[in-house]
Amino acid sequence: MPKDSFIYQDPSENASGGTPFAIYDSDSEFQKDSKTVCKWTARRLGHPVMQLEFNSGSIWACFEEAVSEYSTQINNYNIRNWMWSSYGSERTGSGSELGATGSLEVQHPTLGTSFVLSERYGETALVGGNTTLYSGSVILTGSKQQYDLQNEARLEKSGDRLEIQKVYNMGPSAITRFYDPFAGSFEQRQMLDAFGFGNVSPAVSFIMRPISYDIVRAQAIETNDKIRKSAYSFELVNNKLRIFPRPSSDDGGDKVYFQYYVRDDYLQTTASYTSGKVSSPANIPYKFLIYSEINSVGRQWIRKFTLALSKELLGIIRSKYASMPLPDGEVTMDGEALKAEGREEKIQLLDELKEFLDSVSLTEKSKAEAEEANANQEVLAKAPLGIYIG
Repeated sequence: MPKDSFIYQDPSENASGGTPFAIYDSDSEFQKDSKTVCKWTARRLGHPVMQLEFNSGSIWACFEEAVSEYSTQINNYNIRNWMWSSYGSERTGSGSELGATGSLEVQHPTLGTSFVLSERYGETALVGGNTTLYSGSVILTGSKQQYDLQNEARLEKSGDRLEIQKVYNMGPSAITRFYDPFAGSFEQRQMLDAFGFGNVSPAVSFIMRPISYDIVRAQAIETNDKIRKSAYSFELVNNKLRIFPRPSSDDGGDKVYFQYYVRDDYLQTTASYTSGKVSSPANIPYKFLIYSEINSVGRQWIRKFTLALSKELLGIIRSKYASMPLPDGEVTMDGEALKAEGREEKIQLLDELKEFLDSVSLTEKSKAEAEEANANQEVLAKAPLGIYIG
């Protein structure tokens, strides 16, 4: 039996479940690299000069863990960048499913939670949102000025509490309460004379006035109603509607309409995400990376992480025995040193990868673009401008 036989077993074992989770065993590139990485790791650990106290299966397990760790770090990076753009989106689908090709699917920015927040603003401003706006009415009766909208009104939907949004208690429009601005009036002849049309045939029966004329006249009528009369208005306290002016007996049967939300709907802050939607980093549909699609930079990191894991594992094994007896003495094992070295290398590799991923995040991209724009502005500010003489 060759001296390397305990390291290099039949490669077919790797393809048929040689790794603990068999996540990448069907990938031909992973099968190919599993043998070369195993050989490289063994030689970096001193084989064949040094005896290794584990076989190729242990190295394959470390190799699989290294690929999974790299995949996890990449997915964490993607989640940080795209979590809020994917929030509330469907987690299942056809070929466009998020991560359908192993988390390497290109993502595009969306409004994300800004859109959700804008819906809430839209509800308050009555211009949008996802809460149903209902309509109700109350019948005015003579000599009664206050009405309980919660109990006396006719409602589309009742609830424990109504959130009244708008009350339609308005008088006639001021523009309808003075003469037609485009028709003739007692001022017509005077204004025709002013414009030089006094001697024109009576066929001239109207004139066009500036729109500001109509606006000023409407404002004058509304101001008159507000100061000299009890203008149409209302007071709403605890869903008790007080009508102004006080309804008279002639107003009996008239209705005042209003719009409202049901408070249970309006204050709803959660939505159902049980039907396959992204609600947290736990269910955003990123999958393990496809090993054959990882570039050379990523594969080199995986090799180094495999070596660090293997060092730690070999150190754990050797730590069980501080020394081994020999015919002429004993040999001191380096288990603790190997274990410490492996863990240190793991931490260093993870820190380097996280630092690199942070440096290419969307936040850093925005900062770099802002710095570049400012630098270009400074350069342009010092560049001489051409002088053109016409």
